[in-house]
Order: sequence, then C-alpha cells, then structure tokens
Amino acid sequence: MDTKFIGKKSAAAGGWGALKSCGKQLLQSGMPISGARTMLKANQPDGFDCPGCAWGDPEHGSSFEFCENGVKAVAWEATEKRATPAFFAEKTVSQLRQLTDYELELNGRLTHPMRYDAASDRYLPVAWKDAFAEIGSILTGLDNPNRAEFYTSGRASNEAAFLYQLFVRVYGTNNFPDCSNMCHEASGIAMRQAVGVGKGTVLLEDFEEADAIFVIGQNPGTNHPRMLGDLRRAAIRGARVVVFNPIRERGLERFSDPQDKIEMLKGGSTDIASLYLQPQLGGDMAAVRGMAKAVLAAENAAVSAGLPSVLDHAFLAEHCAGFAEYRAAVEATSWADIEDQSGLSRQEIERAADVYIDAERVICTWAMGVTQHLHSVATIREIANFMFLRGNIGRPGAGLCPVRGHSNVQGDRTVGINEKPSDDLLDALEKHFRFTVPREHGHNVLAAIGAMLDGSAEAFIGLGGNFARATPDSALVEKALRRLKLTVHIATKPNHSHLMPGETAFILPCLGRTEMDLNTAGNSQLMSVEDSMSMVHGSAGINRPASPHLLSEVAIIAGIAQATVGSAVVGWAELADDHDRIRDHIEATIPGFENYNARLRKPRGFHLRNTAAHREWDTPAGKASFSCEALPDETVHQRARKGEGRFALQTFRSHDQYNTTIYGLDDRYRGVYGERQVIFIHPADLKAMNAEAGDRVDVVGEHDDGIGRIAENFRFVPHDIPRGSIAGYYPELNVLVPLGSAGRESDTPTSKSIMVSFRRRQAA
Repeated sequence: MDTKFIGKKSAAAGGWGALKSCGKQLLQSGMPISGARTMLKANQPDGFDCPGCAWGDPEHGSSFEFCENGVKAVAWEATEKRATPAFFAEKTVSQLRQLTDYELELNGRLTHPMRYDAASDRYLPVAWKDAFAEIGSILTGLDNPNRAEFYTSGRASNEAAFLYQLFVRVYGTNNFPDCSNMCHEASGIAMRQAVGVGKGTVLLEDFEEADAIFVIGQNPGTNHPRMLGDLRRAAIRGARVVVFNPIRERGLERFSDPQDKIEMLKGGSTDIASLYLQPQLGGDMAAVRGMAKAVLAAENAAVSAGLPSVLDHAFLAEHCAGFAEYRAAVEATSWADIEDQSGLSRQEIERAADVYIDAERVICTWAMGVTQHLHSVATIREIANFMFLRGNIGRPGAGLCPVRGHSNVQGDRTVGINEKPSDDLLDALEKHFRFTVPREHGHNVLAAIGAMLDGSAEAFIGLGGNFARATPDSALVEKALRRLKLTVHIATKPNHSHLMPGETAFILPCLGRTEMDLNTAGNSQLMSVEDSMSMVHGSAGINRPASPHLLSEVAIIAGIAQATVGSAVVGWAELADDHDRIRDHIEATIPGFENYNARLRKPRGFHLRNTAAHREWDTPAGKASFSCEALPDETVHQRARKGEGRFALQTFRSHDQYNTTIYGLDDRYRGVYGERQVIFIHPADLKAMNAEAGDRVDVVGEHDDGIGRIAENFRFVPHDIPRGSIAGYYPELNVLVPLGSAGRESDTPTSKSIMVSFRRRQAA
C-alpha cells in the first residue's frame, strides 16, 4: 500500500521548520527580498495589519510581530505571478473548474476587471465604468431589494465593511450573509445572553497574569500561531495550560519559538499543555459540566470541613443571576452521563477541575471546535457558567476569549455587517444619513443559499472570500450560484467561486492588505481592523499595487453604490477618496469610536470598551446570567456508535492552509506530505475494519434527508484521535456537511458533527 505521503511529524510547532517554511514561501512568491522587507512592517504602527488571523498585537511590540502563517499570507498576496486576461483567454471556465483550489490560486493576482461571456465560456476584460453600470442596472431592475445577497469576508476593513452595509441598506435590504455565520456566531449569541456583550472580555496582557488557561476546541499552532508565543510565556512562568481537543495537535504539546535564539540554537522546545484531554466530538459541554460538578463537590467538602470556600460567593451574590437553578441542574447530571457523552473519565475531568480550583485567575479560550456543533450555544453558555463559579470574569488575568479566525471578522460585525441589526444601529443610521432604513431581518449564509436554490434570490455580491468553497453542501451551493441573474466577486486571486457564474458575472480585482491605496491627491489611505481583543489598529499598505487597474475594496463598493442608488443620500466618490470621512461617519453612528481618526493614528490603536470586562451586565437580568440547560440528548459520536461502520467526522485546516486558501500540500505537524484527500483515524478503528494506512475509500454522508453526499478517493492516516471520531480537511470535505444541519440558535453549519461511513475503493 502506498504510504509515501505519510511522514515524520515535527517534534514541536514553530522552530526551524517554521523558518524553513517562511523561506520557502517567500522564494515561491518570486519576490523573496521585497517579501522579507514587507514582513518587517507586519503588525507595526507604521505598517499594515497582517491579513492572516485576528490574534492581538502586544503593547510592547517587537520588530518581528509576525508568524509563519503571516509570512504565508503575505507571500501569497505579494506573489509576482499574475492572472491576466491572457490567463482567462487560455482556458474556458469549464476547464478552469477542473483545477484544484491550490492549482487555481497559484496563477497569481488578478489584474483586470473581468466579465463572463457565456458564448465562449470565458472571462473577458471589461472597463470599470461598464462593470459598475451593468451591475447597477441589474440590481435596480430586481423587483425587490431582498432578492439580492451581499456576502462579506472577514478580510474586509472597517471602512469597506461600513460603506458596504451603508450601501446595501440604502439599497433596501438587510441580507448580509457573512463569514461570521459559519464560525463564531454561537460565541456572539451565547456571550450576549450570558454577559451582555458578544466579544471576548480579555486583553492580550491578561495572558501575562493568568494562573491557568483553558484551551477548548482550538488549534493555535495552525490557525493563529502567534498565540503560541503567549501560551509559551505563560507556561514558562508557571501558568497551567489545560487543553480539551479530540486530536493531539503538535502546537498544543510543544512549541519552539523562532524568536528565542537560545532555544533555536539548542534545538529545544517548551511544553505547552500541562494537561491534555481528548474528548469525543461534541463532548465539550459534558466535559465542562463535569468540571463544574467537581468544583461544586469541592465546595461542599470545604464547607463540611470548615475550610475556605471554593466558590466566589461575593461575585455570585452581587453579579450573577440563576446560580441556584444552575447548581441544581449540575447536581442532577450524573457522572455516568458526563463520562459517556464527553468520552473522558471522571478522574480526568476532576484533574482539570483541580487546576481551575487552584488558580486565582483563569482565562478560557475556544474556537470552531466548540462553535460548529448542534449545541454550540449551550456549550459556550456552560463555559461561561463554569467561569462564573470563581468570579473569573471582569478582573485582570481572567475572562472569556473566543479566538476569531480572519483578521477583521470581528470588526466587520462591529461596524454593521449583521443580518439581524439592532434597533440602535438602524436608528443611528437613519438619523445620521436621513433615509428610511430597512427594518426586516435579512438572510444569513444558510438562508441566502436557500433563497438562491428556491429562486427567491437572484443576485449575489461577494466582498472577498470564496463563498462556494467555504460553505457546506458544495454541490448544492454550486447549483445555487449558477442559477442567479448576477454574480459579482471582489477578490485578489481567482478562486472556485468565480467559476460558478450566474447569467451575468463579474470578477472585480482589488488591492491587497499590503498594497498602497492612493487617493486622487496621491496620498496613502489608512484603513483599520479590530482583533479578537477588541483592539482597533490602523493599517496602511507599503507595496505598489500588483496592477495599475486595481481598485480598493472601498472604491469598488463606492462605484457599485453610485451606479445603483445614486448620490442623493451619500456622496460615495468623496468617501472613497478620503477614508477619514468614512471614519467620521462610523464615529457618528457606532458606539465606542469617539475621536476615531486621532486615536487610530496612535501606536497600536485603541480599545473598544467591553462592558462585561468592567462587570457591567447588559442582560435582561442586569447581571451575568447562568444557563441551566441540560446536556444534549445525544451527540454525534453517541449517534455514530449506534450504527455499524459509522463515524463522527470533523473538518479542519491543514498547516499549509488558511480558511479556503491552500498555500501548499504539506501538513508537517500531522505528518502528511503532498496530499490533502486524507482521513485521520485511530489505528484500532483501522484494524477493526481490516484496513491499513493508505487504503483508499469514499466517504459517504449519512444525514437523513435523502440527499446523497460522497467525497471520493480519500486515504487513511493513523492518528491520535478518539475511537469512532475521524477528521479531514475542508474545503474538500465540505460536500459532506448538510445544509439542513445547523447549530441551534446560531444557524452555523455543523462542520464538526458530521455522520459518515466508508465505501472501500479498489486499488488502482
């Protein structure tokens, strides 16, 4: 059996492997020297905000505030390769569709606006003014603004996102399917219910004071590597790091900091996790409930023995509502149910609880391993419950920290990208701009896809991203996009969404984060983003644009808006030429942005005040609110074990990947090289199936909606993962994620809770 693609795993995250990878990426870009110079301006006060993850920047920054992922993102954007009109002339769209995501984006930066020609099945160059005019004509020709969908990627700046939502609301709809709908929607909903604000309550500096850090359903080594530096420093000073993750991830075990000269010279590394627990898929809520049960048991024992209390009774009395009901719910939950659902033993869970009890200050962080389940909102409420017990909200070194993915996914939501806008936002827009704002809630991602499929949506505009590959049920989404009257994609590189054109289709190339955005006076424009810690940073590109025909996202939005709604309400061209004016409008309509332009120009920007961090609770009860929801009746792994040959699948990124962008075909932390169509599985499960490493299978979806879903020709990779659970990469496995399976309350696709089986393939 061919297993050449399975190789040695890195001994630790980071280290020489990260440096070699950075060098390789810069060389492949064709611009190694300028690329290296560019990186020195990443996350610097006089440079650009990294287009990668949303991890925060320290106040005491160094000259090297970037990581391997940042180098990959910049090299990917700053490549010398160009996808010119000649590239599109060589192949039809049908032929381009046969390329993999990696092969397609290797062709480089888009250089000209392009319009799809159905007769030749090719994209042809088009003038900007003609593109804007035709887009505007089609949008104004729809019989209802709600027939158009306006998608936003997390790479858009605050200024672009604000202008986008303003244009769309002047147009007359709240249809804002957004990348947030597919990742941290559950975090926002649960935290607003629990503490009154849908954002993390910590600053980066709190990681310097925490005694314990709980990392749940998160893989920072691949998804936000700079976080590993903060975890490493915490571990070195004696903080305990407790990990809950079904899969053993190298970055959560050991990290070698490339900026630590001694560690690099000695080939050493630092242990990250003090305790590493591997729950079954979907078992996190039960695990956290078990820790709470252990904490309450320790409290009872302390009271009986006349010892100091384990709970923070002052915090519970003054700041919390519903504690008695929650305590009753925890005590009514049996250890047998907790162990069965979590996949962990009582002893393992009690060890984690002991770390919590012994720590004065605790931070809990999580990501999509928590948010992409049916019961994600309930799980995050349970995390908040657990943190309330000892008052670990609203004081230094403690708090809740959902770690966002793309660099400005949080900022986009802050400035108005929301299909369910608050009345306060709509009132502010209506008062300031003096137009009648649409009040009806719009479509999120799943609702937008449904509207495309049933014909009630006729147009789609994507501000960045790769909608067709990021969303679930890939085959249905392709069908949905291709039946539209209009598709428009604002992008830096060709991707597969562009190859699913509607009746009329445009690709509109925009500037990248690292490139200068010059206004008509020749001055460089400043833009801004918000990180996971609610810090708002300025960002200004330093490189020349990849093509003289590129426009900024703001300029493209303004051009479409002018052609669609005119300038009676907003002077779009003036705003596109002066981002300070856009920020003036943000300041006038969005709380927390007072004196925006001045504060943005200070080193490291400014912090948006978080009420929960100050123990001010904007909840119906006026207090931090416990949830007493019972554990789920059944999780995906419990359902899977009832059926012969069924498994619980989660999708995740490889180490050479960011969201749907594939930088390379290696995953050195998991020991996979030159291959992406793989399934990670426990060796004992392979043996039970009489299968071996490298065997080929089709992965068959087992959702009970009558739709056949198959991911063909995948190979097994033995891995340290709980029995009955498996994992593999998206977007290749998104075809198996059903549109009809979404998180309760969050409506987020359940990409970590997919029921599948295998169909063996004959050896080639």
